[in-house]
Amino acid sequence: MKKQIISFVMLLMAIFALVACGSNEQAQEENEVKQIKIGATQIVEHPSLDAAFEGFKAALHDNGFVEGENVSYDFQSAQGDQNNVATISNQFVADRVDLIFTNSTPSTLGALNATDEIPIVFASVSNPVGAGIVEAMDQPGKNITGVIDLHPEFTNRTIEFIDTNFEGAKVGYIYNSGEANSVSQLEAIKESLEGSSLSLVERTVATSAEVQQAADSLVGNVDVFLMTTDNTVVQGLGSLVGTANDYGIPLIVGDPESLEAGGFVTYGVDFFSIGYRAGEMAALILKGEKVPSEMNVEIPPELTLLINKSAAEAQGVEWNAEWDEIAKIIE
Repeated sequence: MKKQIISFVMLLMAIFALVACGSNEQAQEENEVKQIKIGATQIVEHPSLDAAFEGFKAALHDNGFVEGENVSYDFQSAQGDQNNVATISNQFVADRVDLIFTNSTPSTLGALNATDEIPIVFASVSNPVGAGIVEAMDQPGKNITGVIDLHPEFTNRTIEFIDTNFEGAKVGYIYNSGEANSVSQLEAIKESLEGSSLSLVERTVATSAEVQQAADSLVGNVDVFLMTTDNTVVQGLGSLVGTANDYGIPLIVGDPESLEAGGFVTYGVDFFSIGYRAGEMAALILKGEKVPSEMNVEIPPELTLLINKSAAEAQGVEWNAEWDEIAKIIE
């Protein structure tokens, strides 16, 4: 009888242990947080694209996706090499990331070619329709949407500023003809030049190392340098700034980061805010509240005339007092 009682007690203890173990496992499962993995890629690393990526992460953090807690980023730069773009995107697909953030036109095309299932949110793309990324701004496609970096009025306002302040100028434009983004901007520039007093002189580059040579070849042939958001040229911005300063050629740039790095003037958009909005869109997708096809491709909210006074002095620009009233001045 005593042995039976002992056996019965041991059986009860075993049952209690199993129940407790099951409860602990259930509690552990309930407390586990789903880990989100995001693949992030850009064609090169430079201040504008870097600012967009920081904005993207900030928006996700503000929406509950905290790096190191419930989200991780696999960041990959193509280092300006188109051959790396496909490799990076295919690896993201193989790793089964939950979402891909593409920060530039080449990176976006690479991801789109690699997958039609994984959600893609892009930023820092100037002409997604012309590049074949989307059919239309309000028809983003099955698995892709994002925020462009080119305000519709950027080119017109930039050419108008040059025409007003440097009447009759020859404008030197350096770009990478392999970037669809830059080719589309060139076409927009040519359209805006019609009816103005300005003329255009073009130079093409394939790598950032060629920017110096292209800039030097324009010295004596142009009165103004115009640089848009061409990733190759932005990466070689230091060379262009150096030539502009050495020879007194005003340098008009395409973004605030390039202005701070030595550009004279820009009708700029804030790349951090572009990335932030893209991050808000990504958060809706990751929460299951939206799918990419339900969100139109968006444009930057506004343009701001920014002038770098120190760069103006370095590039021999005669200061116009009116600029103090119409522009944000950076000393």
